[in-house]
Amino acid sequence: MAALTEHTILPLPAFDAPVKLLIVVSPYYRAIADDLIAGARAIAELAGAAVDLVEVPGALEIPTAIAMAARLSSYDGFVALGCVIRGETTHYETVCNDSSRGLTLLGLQGLCIGNGILTVENTDQAVVRAAPDGQDKGGGAAAAALHLIALQRRWTGSRRPVGFAPGDRDPIRVAGTLDGTSLA
Repeated sequence: MAALTEHTILPLPAFDAPVKLLIVVSPYYRAIADDLIAGARAIAELAGAAVDLVEVPGALEIPTAIAMAARLSSYDGFVALGCVIRGETTHYETVCNDSSRGLTLLGLQGLCIGNGILTVENTDQAVVRAAPDGQDKGGGAAAAALHLIALQRRWTGSRRPVGFAPGDRDPIRVAGTLDGTSLA
């Protein structure tokens, strides 16, 4: 049934100013991680984005590294890459849920993050999803980060006033009349 599902891939955004991405990857499964990185780098290059890469021990450390980089550096967006393969214990659920939750919370705080952490049942599934000539989830994560950066840049200049803002012709009335004769 999945083969019948149509997928829509948005064209990559164009940027007037340079874009700087940080790829944060867990190389726990090195071959899978390398394919994810290759896909992410290829998409970043197509968009003209500069890329830095850091490695962390596991998927649980990816959100922490992104949060630190956001606080301490000047990246426009982030690409989270790694692979979690189901094992015999519930540790799989913990790693999948907590790494995803951490990235979601950072995104809700305004960071532009593409999530390319694979959560799969076995190595064969991971290989297909990671391959740049397969499902290219690394490239998809980079594209997601680039789209969020484009949205953020688009909306940055369209700030609306917060709270009560007087109109151009309306005076501000706190209490009483305009001539100040009433007591509040």
